[in-house]
Amino acid sequence: MPPRKKASKEKKTTSGAIVGFEQKLWQAADTLRGSMDAAEYKHTVLGLIFLKYISDAFEEHHAKLKTIKGADPEHPDEYRGDGVFWVPKAARWAHLQAKAKQPTIGELVDGAMEAVERDNPSLKAVLPKDYARPALDKQRLGQLIDLITNIKVGDAEARSRDVLGRVYEYFLSQFAGREGKKGGEFYTPRSVVKVLVEMLEPFKGRVYDPCCGSSGMFVQSVDFIRAHATGNGNGGKAKGDVSIYGQESNYTTWRLAKMNLAIRGIEGQIAHGDSFHQDKFPDLKADYILANPPFNVSDWRGELLREDKRWKFGVPPPGNANFAWVQHIIHHLAPSGVAGFVLANGSMSSNQSGEGEIRRNIVEADLVDCMVALPGQLFYSTQIPVCLWFLTRDKKNHHFRDRRGQVLFIDARKLGRMVDRTRRELAGEDVARIANTYHAWRGEKSAGKYEDVLGFCKSASLDEIRKHGHVLTPGRYVGAEVQEDDGEPFEEKMKRLTSALLEQFAESSRLEKEILKNLKSLGFGQ
Repeated sequence: MPPRKKASKEKKTTSGAIVGFEQKLWQAADTLRGSMDAAEYKHTVLGLIFLKYISDAFEEHHAKLKTIKGADPEHPDEYRGDGVFWVPKAARWAHLQAKAKQPTIGELVDGAMEAVERDNPSLKAVLPKDYARPALDKQRLGQLIDLITNIKVGDAEARSRDVLGRVYEYFLSQFAGREGKKGGEFYTPRSVVKVLVEMLEPFKGRVYDPCCGSSGMFVQSVDFIRAHATGNGNGGKAKGDVSIYGQESNYTTWRLAKMNLAIRGIEGQIAHGDSFHQDKFPDLKADYILANPPFNVSDWRGELLREDKRWKFGVPPPGNANFAWVQHIIHHLAPSGVAGFVLANGSMSSNQSGEGEIRRNIVEADLVDCMVALPGQLFYSTQIPVCLWFLTRDKKNHHFRDRRGQVLFIDARKLGRMVDRTRRELAGEDVARIANTYHAWRGEKSAGKYEDVLGFCKSASLDEIRKHGHVLTPGRYVGAEVQEDDGEPFEEKMKRLTSALLEQFAESSRLEKEILKNLKSLGFGQ
């Protein structure tokens, strides 16, 4: 086996599959941003990376067709039949790179994007086409093209390593961080999505996200299926047969979502429009719903939907869309479907504007399956802690064990680790602990026997929830974690602590006198 150092060096400009590769590429790309706004630059960079991807995959297939007798490497159908995007000559990466130093490079890239969209209907109106704008420094654009040229993102080896997926996701997360609150709207942190996916296990059926952002929920659902289908985790029982449905109201984010799925070869119906006012899938009943709706939206124009058929449990207040999202999700849930979604913590306890009554009605309908309290600082868009809601229409037959009249509460606020000064992340073992607790509670034998754990999880009856006024905050049910007894007798401990306290009082008094003395010597004391 060759020395590790040598191996990583050899692969540095090919597959990019080395530790920190995404970070190095990001740092190089970010230096080319200059004074451009992160939100604007996001589409510039991700559009080029996408173009490089389809060009790499095309060139590899092109070379293969040259070796096949009777094949025509310049016929679009030779590519479409094999799931490869047809790339016209004007859009091929080698053509753009050869002209990267020319002042007309912006117009050439725009022309390339238009040509790709024209010849690939699934990408219509998706790719960015504003590279010729005067505000974009053409010298920096040329440098960016040179930088991206050095990575193979679309050939077979890179695809097998999901190089582009990793780069794309890393860039999305970095842009979310740079854009702050605004950026967080299109990107749900990977560890949060992983909790939802690992708990719901969306192996087969219709998967729906009514506010899909950049499609992270779908990408990880398919990743999950692929991992388990190879026998990684459950002996290969999953063979993945899912249909994807998503809707996104922000046009530029919708484009990101379409590109994010396309680079991974995932097919899905992703519609553009407002799910409340332009529900593009009105008759859809989904087997799995995963979502991260925008928190506490006050301008969702709810007053126009007072009589909507979705509000079975109460009319949501026009000043907060949280329970409009909850009821929209319930409306689209199949008879044996399950939903998992992120909401602000206020949704678990708020009684304002009829929200408490809506929550009570949902609990009494026995739709709430599990509530998870997450730690703070997980999101780029907000520092507040959030929670996960899990709903199901059928607690008897969908689960391995009859859990009618019960709700599982998990308090995960103490889990996770700080990855930088402002942001926390749930580690793999944290995700596994939460998901396994849920699976054990549902009666899955592979997850072991479920037991309440003081301070972490509790299976509560509807009667207990009624006693708490239908408040769903896990901390109310799981109790306080048992503190280990250190073996020191109470009397001795109190003497020791009292003595230490008196010493601190004395030191405080001494310091106070010292400070007053110094102030007096400076002419400020009395």
